[in-house]
Amino acid sequence: MNIGIDIRVLARGARTGVEEYTINLLSCLLTLEPKINFHLFYNAYRKVDLDYNWLNLNNVKLKDFRIPNRFFFTTARYFEWPKIDKLLGDRGKLDIYFNPHFFVAPLTDGCKKVITFHDLSFEHHPEFFSWRKRVWQKFLMNTKKEAQKADKIIAVSESTKSDLINLYRIDSEKIKVIYSGVGKQFKPMKLEVGPRFVRTSAEVRQNKVRPLIPEKFILYFGTIEPRKNLIGLIKAFELLKDKSIKLVIAGTKGWLYQDIFKIASQSKRKKDIIFTGFVKEEDKPYLYNLAQSFVYPSFFEGFGFPPLEAMACGIPTIVSANSSLPEVVGDAALMVNPKNIDELAWAMEESLVNNQLRERLIKKGLTQAQKFSWQRCAQQTLKVLTE
Repeated sequence: MNIGIDIRVLARGARTGVEEYTINLLSCLLTLEPKINFHLFYNAYRKVDLDYNWLNLNNVKLKDFRIPNRFFFTTARYFEWPKIDKLLGDRGKLDIYFNPHFFVAPLTDGCKKVITFHDLSFEHHPEFFSWRKRVWQKFLMNTKKEAQKADKIIAVSESTKSDLINLYRIDSEKIKVIYSGVGKQFKPMKLEVGPRFVRTSAEVRQNKVRPLIPEKFILYFGTIEPRKNLIGLIKAFELLKDKSIKLVIAGTKGWLYQDIFKIASQSKRKKDIIFTGFVKEEDKPYLYNLAQSFVYPSFFEGFGFPPLEAMACGIPTIVSANSSLPEVVGDAALMVNPKNIDELAWAMEESLVNNQLRERLIKKGLTQAQKFSWQRCAQQTLKVLTE
């Protein structure tokens, strides 16, 4: 069997939820059945190095193109050219083409298509996206048409499935909900903490340190953009009674982030708000483990990896009671109305001072996180691709 897989999303060089999904899923999926030939389609006009072990598997072949994205998306969207399965099918005709993201992908009539939809946030909240992003979605991506043309759709949550049915009128029988996983590196750790440094025992012996992390902090991890409600988070943080606690906002800039930094710089607690910028993958578990609690007050999520990662590390977690987040956290996190600043501040305060609540959230969070496995996600995905 020949399966094509679209990995163009990795050309962005970012590590948002879509990249996280693609990288972790493929690391398991491509090893499940050695008899299946996987043909990976990659296009990046500016070269971005791909360094993944699964690229070296005998049943995996990467085809790397250098077509300018605007040209490619325009011809694909309006002329349905080039046919990607023809570009990839040098070992025989592709049986199916799997797109882990809803990029436009023209195919010949004989090739089936499976697409993963992560969320339709741009349909619910266009105000949270730049005009460039809105134009891109409307005129070059055409997600509704891609969803309607797909033979099968994988939704990462029941929330996303519901949106596909209600907003795009997709037949529910065509949609399979497959939850993403959480990496095994996210687990409770025993750490040694010194002023403004994060150290594991091994790093102490090696004289290695990670600077700029306070000893006592509430953590947010994710993209810095309006949809994540970081302005609301900063306002809630200002209401906390404990003035020794810091707020660490970790992650890279998304779009329309300027107002977030402006509000932080004008905050009466601006000295207690720390932006880390990009965090290396190997540092993420340490960062979670050092936090007193984790807060994710997003206005909308298709899945939401960070709350799951925080719970897997044994950290009391607070999330918004909307979209997919209740599915992901179950009863293992505090859920709040993200528009209610007082409620958000109350939850943050409780996560710091209520020891009985903390113990319950930690215990339930660890149990909830165990329900999400990349191996299970890969097995279910392979079944969709081959049945």
